[in-house]
Amino acid sequence: MSLNKHQLSDSLFIWLQSFQVPSCASKHELTSGVAIAHVLNKIDSTWFNETWLSRIKEDGGTNWRLKVSNLKKILQSMMEYYHDVLSQQVSDEHVPDVRLLEERNHVYMQRTCELEEEQRRATAIRSQLDSYKRQAHEMSAKHSAEAMKAEKWQFEYKNLNDKYETLLKEREKLISERDTLRETTEELRCAQVQQQCLTDSMIGDAGAVGSLASEIMPTEFRDTVVRLQQENKMLCVQEESYRHRLEELQTQLEEAQRRQNTLETQNRLSQQQISDLSAQVEELQRALQEQDSRNEDVISSLLKKKLEEHLEKLHEAHSDLQKKREVIDDLEPPLDINMAKKVDELQEILKKKDEDMRRMEDRYKRYVEKARTVIKTLEPKQKLNPVPVEVQALKNQLSEKDRKIQHLEHDFEKTRSRHDQEEKLIISAWYNMGMALHQRVAGERSSSSSSSAQSFLAQQRQSTQARRGFSRLQPR
Repeated sequence: MSLNKHQLSDSLFIWLQSFQVPSCASKHELTSGVAIAHVLNKIDSTWFNETWLSRIKEDGGTNWRLKVSNLKKILQSMMEYYHDVLSQQVSDEHVPDVRLLEERNHVYMQRTCELEEEQRRATAIRSQLDSYKRQAHEMSAKHSAEAMKAEKWQFEYKNLNDKYETLLKEREKLISERDTLRETTEELRCAQVQQQCLTDSMIGDAGAVGSLASEIMPTEFRDTVVRLQQENKMLCVQEESYRHRLEELQTQLEEAQRRQNTLETQNRLSQQQISDLSAQVEELQRALQEQDSRNEDVISSLLKKKLEEHLEKLHEAHSDLQKKREVIDDLEPPLDINMAKKVDELQEILKKKDEDMRRMEDRYKRYVEKARTVIKTLEPKQKLNPVPVEVQALKNQLSEKDRKIQHLEHDFEKTRSRHDQEEKLIISAWYNMGMALHQRVAGERSSSSSSSAQSFLAQQRQSTQARRGFSRLQPR
């Protein structure tokens, strides 16, 4: 049961070489069919006679059409031999159906062309999407630069407007001061005129007293004027210092307003980027959900299809095994306990395989439910982390789901390869059983001297009649 195809081909090649036929020096020469034809001629020369052997062309060389023609002739003759001489029907599954293979190949070619066309469309759409992303990024950068310029010009306009309002206030203040000074000047002129009138009237009445008062009054006025001039100078100095201080504070205020305006602009742009990224995250989540739903549908349909194919193959394997068991029961009496054990082991392996397929389907359903719950819990409850971290988390979840899908596909491929290997083991066991039966029949034929004069055809007929009589006597 542990034989593989290579060992089977080696054993078949050694068995063919035991007949000592031509064109049997290497395995490549077997493809011409000449060696197989000579072996069949030695096995039964009455059916596979020289006339039939002359129809097999031996100078095939590299002409594969001639080799295929030889193999078709050999296959047709063997099927007729089984039907006419051995009275056995060969199932259609052992005969290659070229038309079915051609139809399958045509379907595969159409599917391949469709997939290539879809791939080309997807590549074109992906390139367009990349170009759109680049254009959107460039437009976003231009929009940010223009927004910064607009904020800068708005800030300059605000500063100029403030300066204009300040100048208007200073103009009104100067106008009010001018009016006040004009009124003060008028009052001083009136007081001076009154003083002049009083001075003129008092000249005639009191000459000495008037001259003394006239001497005293200008001195007092002079002191007042000097004091007022000093106070005026001090006030001018203070006003100059206050003006410098006011200019410094105004400069600092403008700088602070400029920084505040820049920060507000950056904050607004950041809020806009956050809103854009939030919209992108929502779109990615929706796309992820749609893709997950599509992937779930596709994967479930593929798995169901493959499961149906495997179940169909398993059913075919069961039917083939049943047919082969019937053939084995017809070929030999049920005395080989080892072969029965092997068949039981193969049935147990097939049962285990069915259980593995059921477990795999259950595990797939659990993975699908788990993926749905993960998709439902993808949306963040609190937006405390920055948006790029959320996007990275979504990407990590996507990669994790891809790894799970790849793991499921790997398990499925492993299961399929194991099933194929089991089918190969069943075929190899059946082949070994047939070889053992053939060797046993050949040994019995060589040991029995009474049947040495009979032909191969008569021996086959007698063995067939004996098997039929034995099958009638033995209940199944």
